[in-house]
Amino acid sequence: MLKAEHITKKYGNLEVLKGVDISVQKGEIVSIIGSSGAGKSTLLHILGTLDAADSGAIWLNEWRIDGLKDRKLAAFRNEHIGFVFQFHHLLPEFSALENVCIPGWIAGRNRKEVGSRALALLSLLGLAERAENKPQQLSGGEQQRVAVARALINQPDIVFADEPTGNLDSSNARDLHQLFVQLRAEFNQTFLIVTHNEELAGMSDRTLHMKDGRIV
Repeated sequence: MLKAEHITKKYGNLEVLKGVDISVQKGEIVSIIGSSGAGKSTLLHILGTLDAADSGAIWLNEWRIDGLKDRKLAAFRNEHIGFVFQFHHLLPEFSALENVCIPGWIAGRNRKEVGSRALALLSLLGLAERAENKPQQLSGGEQQRVAVARALINQPDIVFADEPTGNLDSSNARDLHQLFVQLRAEFNQTFLIVTHNEELAGMSDRTLHMKDGRIV
């Protein structure tokens, strides 16, 4: 479903990615592990179209996405890709429900339908009673589950998670990874996860190791 070939990236004289090939199948949970500076997050951001590679090609389903620009790229990303980051990036002035709805509103979808799906997702994640709370009224684990619901609101083809448990204690971290497994079982949702946590990466279908800008 996701395929990338010979992805390279330099920042000045620093060669961060050195010809990376990767593929992820529909409904698969794949984790990428490696030491800091190995290029994991850079690769994830390029695959998620948040950054551009210097060379290489990326396909998501039948679409060649590395050549998309500006509005087309932003629209494609919002419709087909979900993101979960280490820091949840929830907007503090909006409720949990509104934060989840935002990508659907941006996509121009029916507001009532978006709201219904957002509430259903929050209910699935055990947050129905917290829907009207602002982020500052939620625990760290609850905030990250809201971020997961937001990533899922547009029914993306793939969710990219960049150190999603890095700001959570071990119990909440384990719960979040188990949540990914549950979402794959219920929705056949695909995940590509960057993590330092080898124990949690072991809950994935496959674990890829990165070292010095390459998958080894």
